[in-house]
Amino acid sequence: MPSTETEYISQTLHKANALKSVLSSEFESLKDQNLEVFETLQSQKLEILDFLASEELVERIKSYTDSKDALADNVSLWQQVMDLMKECKELHIRNEVLINRKLETIRGALHTIQTPDPLSSVEVYDRLGKIRSNSRKNSVGNA
Repeated sequence: MPSTETEYISQTLHKANALKSVLSSEFESLKDQNLEVFETLQSQKLEILDFLASEELVERIKSYTDSKDALADNVSLWQQVMDLMKECKELHIRNEVLINRKLETIRGALHTIQTPDPLSSVEVYDRLGKIRSNSRKNSVGNA
């Protein structure tokens, strides 16, 4: 296998390591609720994913699997890439779980704020900045 092929696999390994690092940083920014850092990481992640999902990479992988000699030359590098991609998948799932939990918390809070509860003493402002009248509260209180 030409050295350029080995260099390409090394570049792929480097990108997989970079993705792992970005996903770890993404988790920390989500945990710390630092949306500025999270947004910055998205462009980096997209660039890495574009490379890892490129047709060129897919074609090279196919050519390696067709040639046993080519595959044998760099099997340890490919194994490292595959192991890193498995780790990245797990990190992505972890980040997705955290995002979904935060969304559920936000939805729950919004539901609590927006749903008039006659037993609740929560006062909510409308779009004009005035306290929203809670007609149900008065009717239950008078009952």
